[in-house]
Amino acid sequence: MTPLDPQQAAARAWFEALRDRICAAFEAIEREAGSDAAFAFTPWTRDDPTGAPGGGGVRGVMKGRVFEKVGVNVSTVGGQFSPEFARSIHGAAEDPRFFATGISLVAHMANPHVPAVHMNTRYLRTTRSWFGGGADLNPPLPYDEDNADFHARLRAACDAHAPVGDYPRFARWAEEYFFIPHRGVPRGAGGIFYDHLDADGAAFAPAFAFTQAVGEAFLDIYPLLVRRRRDTRFTAEEETQMLAWRGRYAEFNLVHDRGTLFGLKTGGNVDAILMSLPPRAIWP
Repeated sequence: MTPLDPQQAAARAWFEALRDRICAAFEAIEREAGSDAAFAFTPWTRDDPTGAPGGGGVRGVMKGRVFEKVGVNVSTVGGQFSPEFARSIHGAAEDPRFFATGISLVAHMANPHVPAVHMNTRYLRTTRSWFGGGADLNPPLPYDEDNADFHARLRAACDAHAPVGDYPRFARWAEEYFFIPHRGVPRGAGGIFYDHLDADGAAFAPAFAFTQAVGEAFLDIYPLLVRRRRDTRFTAEEETQMLAWRGRYAEFNLVHDRGTLFGLKTGGNVDAILMSLPPRAIWP
């Protein structure tokens, strides 16, 4: 992989710094619960289809008392797409060379009253440059208050960076994307999703600033929701409901999620790609 230019290096540094802050915040929640759980970090590397070094990343996973399983991954990869996959990627059909860096997070919680969550943001460059990502809440036992607070915080991030941050459009995009077509139901309570957010030339700075705001919004709101619900008593029936919901989450990630496909098609670390899968699930 070629040396990073200033924009690539800045994006990579931000995603890695955000990873460190999120992991520290989640470990602090475990300490409050009397747990000494901590993230275990596993580095990995990849070769691109030509056999050249293609970068890599770090897989981070914690299994604790509050977080039954949470994964926070960062990766910085590059090289060339395979010819068939290049045709499906924005700006890569005419030139298969690419660069990608990003953060991806999925948390599955021990208490079904605490919402599970997904967040990822990324920077990609082919013959075009763009940011993408988002966050969505996935509560097995939904609370209107939690859903409203999550959406309000994401809306505030978008509104502070308008017109780049277009909350109505990105919220609708999340509703459409985080949907399980074969079941005809949404994956969760929604959030925001965006892709191909132009970062060419002068567009880089505002697109990057908005993507940073999405990360800050997540770090601000999600720990608050965890602390709000983590001590709520739950029944065996509610736990069963959570495990059945997790089955649907797994179905979406294995059948429909574009990030899963991207990681597998670009030779990423399989364990890191599939860290989104829950530790337990049922199909009643």
